[in-house]
Amino acid sequence: MIAVSVVDDDRMLLDGLTAWFSGVTDIHLTGTARTVTELLAGGHAPADVVILDLLLADRSDPIGNVRRLVTAGSRVLVVSVVPSPTMGSQVVRAGAGGYLTKDHDLGVLTSAVREVATRGSTHSPELALSWLSDRAADRPVLSPQERAVLLAYASGMTLSAAARSAGVQPGTAKNYLDRVKEKYRRAGRPAYTKLDLATRVREDGWLR
Repeated sequence: MIAVSVVDDDRMLLDGLTAWFSGVTDIHLTGTARTVTELLAGGHAPADVVILDLLLADRSDPIGNVRRLVTAGSRVLVVSVVPSPTMGSQVVRAGAGGYLTKDHDLGVLTSAVREVATRGSTHSPELALSWLSDRAADRPVLSPQERAVLLAYASGMTLSAAARSAGVQPGTAKNYLDRVKEKYRRAGRPAYTKLDLATRVREDGWLR
């Protein structure tokens, strides 16, 4: 059972989600709130996933909201009427597991909640291309070979398995990973471990 909370200041949306999730057997809605502060002040155990509206009426900082919820122990799925690749990248880098625009139906939202709950990531398809083409200063440009090894290794493979997956020798794969780590270091986002690299893959949308 996935415990879910919702932070949104749209009462009709909250009522709609309450009714919807009551019919979903593997998701339990544990609470709703109009602000992150209100949710965290409830004294309940953190939900597995918090569905968080990007722009709330209290004008709280979206990035700060994501970080507060992640620190409290929840995974975060941001939803918004705004299809902003820039904001999407920022909330993911702050720790959100996904960014979904509100023009999707509730079935898509439910699937996204399940994906985020398993520590996966999910994003609106219309944002994917924009994120892939993003060349911000802190997002290194990787060669196809570097990216292939990075994705294989960060997925949990050993270095030898990642090398086989990319069609190169282990020594070559290690060189590619060293280059990737150096590029991230120069970008001010060091990645020293496999977990760090997996985080960079998620943050920068390499799986898309």
